[in-house]
Amino acid sequence: MVAGVRLKVCGLTSLVDAEAADRCGADYLGFILHPRSPRFLPLAQFTAMAARLPERRRVAVSVEPSVEDLSAMTGAGFDFFQIHFSVGIDPARLTEWAKITGRERLWLAPKLPPEADVPADVLAAAGTVLMDTFHASGFGGSGLTGDWAKFARHRVAFPDHAWILAGGLNETNIGAALAASGPRIVDVNSGVESSPGVKDEAKLRRFTEAMRAAAGAGRGGV
Repeated sequence: MVAGVRLKVCGLTSLVDAEAADRCGADYLGFILHPRSPRFLPLAQFTAMAARLPERRRVAVSVEPSVEDLSAMTGAGFDFFQIHFSVGIDPARLTEWAKITGRERLWLAPKLPPEADVPADVLAAAGTVLMDTFHASGFGGSGLTGDWAKFARHRVAFPDHAWILAGGLNETNIGAALAASGPRIVDVNSGVESSPGVKDEAKLRRFTEAMRAAAGAGRGGV
C-alpha cells in the first residue's frame, strides 16, 4: 500500500520485474494471459516462476475466457481474476465466471463506451470493478487516461463495491488522478515501462513517490 492506496502493477512478464514491483510497495502483481497483448505471459510460464514470486497477491488478467481457460487459471495459484469483456456480453457468462472464481475473487473490467455506465448485471456478478480507458480496437492497455469524474461518480454511487482505477496512469498524472477520482486501488502498467512488458524500476519508484506526495498535499480522497 502506498499512502493509503493499494497498488497493482500489471503486465509483469518476468521475475525481475515482479521483484521490482514488490520493492516499490505493490499490493497486487498482475499477469496478462491474453495472447493478443504485447505483455502476454503464457500460463505455463507463470506456473514455472510462481514459487519464486514475491509474497504479493497475484492477479490473472484475461479477455472473455472460456470455462476451460478460466478453470485452468484457478488452479495456478492466482488470488484474483481480472476479466475484460464487451458490455454486450450475455449476462449468463458473468454468472458463470463468478461461479468458477468466487464472486469476491472476480474483478470485472467492462469495456465501457464513453456514454455508458457500468451495467447492473456487472455489479451483481462481482464485488470489484476495474474501470479502464475505452478504445474501440482493444481491451485496456491503450496508455490513454480515462474519465476520472465518471469513475468518482460510480465509486460514490456504489460504495459497497471496490473500484480500481486504470488507464494511462504515470508519475506525471497520478496526483491529479487521485484528486479527481478518489480511488482506493490504482492499476499501473505502461506508465512504468521502458518498453511493452518491461518494467522500469526508476519510473515505478517515481510513480509511488508521486502517490505519496499527493497524499501529503491532502489530495487523493483517501
